[in-house]
Formats: sequence, structure tokens, C-alpha cells
Amino acid sequence: MTSPTAATRFLYIARHAEASPDETELTERGRRQAVLLGERLRDVPFSAVHHGPLPRAAQTARLVHEQLGRGIPLRASEEAGDYVPYVPRREELPGGSADRLLAFVEQFPEGERARGPELAATAMSRFTGAVDGDSPRHELVVTHAFLAAWLVRDALDAPAWRWLGLNHSNAALTVIRYTPGRPAALVMVNDMGHLPADLHWTGFPPELRV
Repeated sequence: MTSPTAATRFLYIARHAEASPDETELTERGRRQAVLLGERLRDVPFSAVHHGPLPRAAQTARLVHEQLGRGIPLRASEEAGDYVPYVPRREELPGGSADRLLAFVEQFPEGERARGPELAATAMSRFTGAVDGDSPRHELVVTHAFLAAWLVRDALDAPAWRWLGLNHSNAALTVIRYTPGRPAALVMVNDMGHLPADLHWTGFPPELRV
């Protein structure tokens, strides 16, 4: 039996744009970020735009989708949502950072921590790896910082706990290429080139900004 052909997947990952303090809607700055992200991506031949179910991701995805100007499917996806993808054990972590990292993870509700690994596994199955067929596939996932970090960690083949500390700005763009027979390749990470300076770095830890 002949094996099916496989083609490259280009996965575009964007954290949602800046949201209001209660996270029920985007700010005016966030709406500008989303529109500019969509304008940057207008010429990409997307097969689908996926987004998490929470308002800040859904609103960002709709604004991006409006700029693309084509009949591209817009799909809500629970696995693109906001959750803790992996809870590390103390013995996995660097000794000097273990207390801080564990305290960070433990501040999130038990439900997010309990279901997170299952959702992360589903996201990996749905969004990563080469695709069947002979034509490249381009997909956009509008998600949250934790899943973006998890996908970058996986592309680097880093330890599972290393999603911690991989930060992403609002409406920044990360692209991962999955080519058949090759390791995943990071094309860009946390790129804000489509945003003016006054819209850079929102949502990113202040002490780590450059």
C-alpha cells in the first residue's frame, strides 16, 4: 500500500490583543492591535483561523478575520483556550527557581490545572506536525500566553516544564514550520513588527521588556 504524501504546515500563533481589566472585551488599544495583526496577515493563504472560546481571544480573532477579506473558516476551539498545559514536579525544576515557579502555577484554579494537560495534548494533535496531501497548509491560532509558550517549548524539544518563562505580548506573532521528515522550526517568536511602538509589549512582564 502506498503511503500518503505529506506536506508542510505553517502554524501562525497569536496571543489575544490587550483586554480590559475584567477580560470581557478588548481595549481600544487591543482593537487596534488586532486590526494591525490582521492587516499583516492579509496575504497569507490561510485554510482556517482557530481561536479560544474566551471573549478576548474570540474578539481578537474576529477582528483579524475581518481584515483577511476571504471566506476563511473561523472556528472556536476549546483546546486553543486559556489553561495550564503542564504542572511540573519540584524535582524537574531548577533548584533556585522551584519555589517561585510552583507558586506561579498554584495560583491558578484547580480546574485549569487538572484539565490543562488533556487540552494541551488535543492542541498538539490538532495544530502541530506535517499535514496530509501535497500542498502546504497555513493555519492561524489566536490563543493565550500559556498555549503559545507550550507550542514554542515543543518546537524546541525542551523539557515539559520549560513553557514557564516563555512570555508573549498581546497580538504578537509566532510562526512554527512543520516540514515532513525534519524537526519543527521556529520562523519567528513574539514578533511585533506590525505594531507601532506605543502598542508594543502590552501583556509582557515589565521587568523583561527591552
